[in-house]
Amino acid sequence: MTTYKSKVMNESTKAFFESVLLLKDVDECARFFEDICTIKELQSIAQRLEVVKLLAQEKTYNEIETETGASTATISRINRCLYYGADGYKLVLKRLGYMDEDK
Repeated sequence: MTTYKSKVMNESTKAFFESVLLLKDVDECARFFEDICTIKELQSIAQRLEVVKLLAQEKTYNEIETETGASTATISRINRCLYYGADGYKLVLKRLGYMDEDK
């Protein structure tokens, strides 16, 4: 496996990602992210994950907008990242069982 060349990686982001990897369960994640993010930031991140799950289920933009409250611009941006991004969404979707391993 080749090492991914991140567009955002520097010492600060690396330290942040390493900190996240130290968290052991959902309770620890909740505590950490409630301290480091605003409620709105957490809601936005959670909404993006919900949108990408629905995109993987081949829901329409209108269905996703109705179900999540996300704008079509946000849905479009997430869809672009899903197919042309760093494959982070695909990695998580596969591990959560929302996407086949061969995609």
